[in-house]
Amino acid sequence: MDAFNSGDTAWMLASTALVLFMTPGLALFYGGMVRSKSVLNMMMMSLSAMGLVGVLWVLYGYSLAFGNDVGGGLLGSLTEFWGLKGLFVGTYTGDAISFTLSGSIPALVFVGFQATFAIITVALISGAVADRMKFGAWLLFAGIWATVVYFPVAHWVFAFTSTDGSVVGGWIANSLKAIDFAGGTAVHINAGVAALALAIIVGKRRGWPREPMRPHNLTLVMLGAGILWFGWFGFNAGSALGANGTAAFTMVNTIVATCAAMLAWLVVERIRDGKATTLGAASGIVAGLVAITPSCSSVSPLGAIALGAIASVLCALAVGLKYRFGFDDSLDVVGVHLVGGIAGTVLVGFFADPGSPAAVAGLFYGGGADQLWRQAVGALAVLLYSGILTFIIALIVKGIFRGKIRIDEEAEVAGIDESEHAETAYDFSSHRGLGGLAGSHAAAQAAAVAAPSKEGVSQ
Repeated sequence: MDAFNSGDTAWMLASTALVLFMTPGLALFYGGMVRSKSVLNMMMMSLSAMGLVGVLWVLYGYSLAFGNDVGGGLLGSLTEFWGLKGLFVGTYTGDAISFTLSGSIPALVFVGFQATFAIITVALISGAVADRMKFGAWLLFAGIWATVVYFPVAHWVFAFTSTDGSVVGGWIANSLKAIDFAGGTAVHINAGVAALALAIIVGKRRGWPREPMRPHNLTLVMLGAGILWFGWFGFNAGSALGANGTAAFTMVNTIVATCAAMLAWLVVERIRDGKATTLGAASGIVAGLVAITPSCSSVSPLGAIALGAIASVLCALAVGLKYRFGFDDSLDVVGVHLVGGIAGTVLVGFFADPGSPAAVAGLFYGGGADQLWRQAVGALAVLLYSGILTFIIALIVKGIFRGKIRIDEEAEVAGIDESEHAETAYDFSSHRGLGGLAGSHAAAQAAAVAAPSKEGVSQ
């Protein structure tokens, strides 16, 4: 029987905070990449996912994802942990209290940790529809998508059958036995293909691709990328579910794969465009993080370097596909997360090292194609399920909004921040928009400057 471990619990509490911090990091990363008239809306789309998905997770999301399987490894029980029942009341014995455990940590810590995964997966999708999707339509889409797509897929990938067989989990984890340590399928392929489907349904931005739509603040982009890299240690090393050797192994792989990916993206830019850019460095960082997510427990550090570099080159080349095929993926969610997620998941079948914690041999280590086909089937299953369901959900939301899922042309030209939130990120006037004492003070200052003083008149 598992026993409570305070060290594991402390690490998982820290990891939960790190992964939650990734969503504000994503808000900065995405916010810097859009035009100045859209930055608040872009950040709100990420932050609103925290509020919405967090509530749904407690109500029924955790139960659907990690409840006992109700048939075929496809879905957990809706009612088993509804409202987290049975997980938040301890058993009192004298002066001690014993909480329900998940392994060596309190079950509620695991609940919180997995909630942060659900939150950021939904937030990732928003980058594909920057500048143009109605905020209300986004919230409705996000709630339905989390319920119908993310929660079931999380069950497939992350819900492992208990050692005593008392809890039965999802089919990808237990029947297919594809390796996805921290979410290459459930998070990145899932969000990436959903971003593609949603971008197609919402349509292109006004003027794209004729008009340049450059990032308005690369400082924010770099800051966001740094925060994502920092938080990703909770994402990957936290998925070891304890302060142990696997956490150390995955942490090192997360570092080196990301370093290699950043350098590889810069090399591609230098060869293709003649310049290595800060946006390229930030994009390479994210591509490497995405690719190493499913594979960090199964490849050696040298394998991680190779995998990160290969995936980054593929992503750097893939971001241009939107121009060839005519879909407006505003912030390259498809090119980075879908392509990076597929690359990181499938390359496990080639680079898996039997000396790693996953203890599986890939094609390059004498394991043949056995693990490779498992990885490919897992990736394809999530891609098809998420892609098809997202199209249907987006069409339903569009119907609910009577076809007006996006803001009108005038509002888009003026800026979605003004039309959807009645705010602007950068106010260059001295007192516009100020209220209360601040507004009165600013108005008084303006009046004093405008009116000549008595001393000035007498002179």
